[in-house]
Amino acid sequence: MRSVLPVLTVIGAILLIWIVAVVPMNMHLTADQAQRDGLGVTPETPMARQDYSGLSLSIRNLHLIPLTYVQPRPRLPSPHQVAAEMWATTFDTRITSRRSLVYHGWVTLSATLLGFAIGTGLGILLAVGIVYNRAMDMSVMPWAIASQTIPILALAPMIIVMLGAIGIQGLLPKAVISAYLSFFPVVVGMVKGLRSPDAMQLDLLRTYHASPAQGFWKLRLPASVPYLFASLKIGVSAALVGAIVAELPTGARAGFGARMLVGDQYGQPMVTWAALFAAAITAATLVGLFSLIERLTLRRMGIAGT
Repeated sequence: MRSVLPVLTVIGAILLIWIVAVVPMNMHLTADQAQRDGLGVTPETPMARQDYSGLSLSIRNLHLIPLTYVQPRPRLPSPHQVAAEMWATTFDTRITSRRSLVYHGWVTLSATLLGFAIGTGLGILLAVGIVYNRAMDMSVMPWAIASQTIPILALAPMIIVMLGAIGIQGLLPKAVISAYLSFFPVVVGMVKGLRSPDAMQLDLLRTYHASPAQGFWKLRLPASVPYLFASLKIGVSAALVGAIVAELPTGARAGFGARMLVGDQYGQPMVTWAALFAAAITAATLVGLFSLIERLTLRRMGIAGT
């Protein structure tokens, strides 16, 4: 309960800010519609009629405030509108339909998991090489850090175009971008974890004439597990972001990114917000799954609670 309460408090604060922000964001739209419908909007000057300051109208026309929460195409949808759209496209729509968030979620999730697997494998291999090879430590690590300074929005179209030129399309280009974003946290976390054993532990292994391989499997790798799981939770979230970003410049027909594009292009903000929240829920679920696996693994290793 103690761990849940702070999360619920933050969620409640965000919802409160969101609900309050709906009024000024949508008041001008509501005032325009109310004036056309003759509902008693009273702007004082022609300038106010054109500008419609949200704050002034909310004070002079308090009876319009409830209407700001039910705008069909609002600037900022209200929470219940987004929830209704998510329910309709998740539970009231067949999962094979192009309107189903489950269908689009699987398209994005498949690229996420493939890219995450590639990025994790590459990150672990690079970390081992960096720890055991000074040349790689001096050369690869700076390049790994520098690679993260390139904006992914600029890099994603280049990767997709280059891979498309050699006939590679579909799932793999998105997975490559996901792998690009997810490998760096794994590299950093694993390097830190593999180097976490102190000098006394390493000296003890040398006393027993342990080989480098034995030192890796018996000491360095177990010591790196907590660091690895921390990196995996960051990496899987980054991989999901990479998959969504990869869907945006390609005009993808499926995936969370595709739903966001549809909402923007056709003036359907609820579609965009529903896809955005579905992506956030997917990321939270993946992180929660890795947290559960982490607790079970550390408990099995006898280091639970670290």
